[in-house]
Amino acid sequence: MPAGTPSCHACYTVSVVREKIHPKWYPEASVHCACGSAFTTGSTVPKISVEICAACHPLFTGQQKLIDTAGRVDKFNQRAALAQKKQEEAAARKAAREAKAAASQA
Repeated sequence: MPAGTPSCHACYTVSVVREKIHPKWYPEASVHCACGSAFTTGSTVPKISVEICAACHPLFTGQQKLIDTAGRVDKFNQRAALAQKKQEEAAARKAAREAKAAASQA
């Protein structure tokens, strides 16, 4: 680095943050998970509730767990069934049109 050039960490010591526009910072915000575990972290909210944390997430535990909080799997299956039904109806209409066209040409 050339002489007189500030190091990359110098930007953190300079007061460039505007005052009175940022939310209040809670350095000891408590996080509570649905599994029962709790930990602290820094946040702009003093209390946080989560459904999944590192203690119960399948990636960290190695156990697969079905998480269907909003019925997403059921909604997907309904949409897939409806799409299949529409495809079958379209195929039936196409076959009927082709049969009618073949009968009129004969």
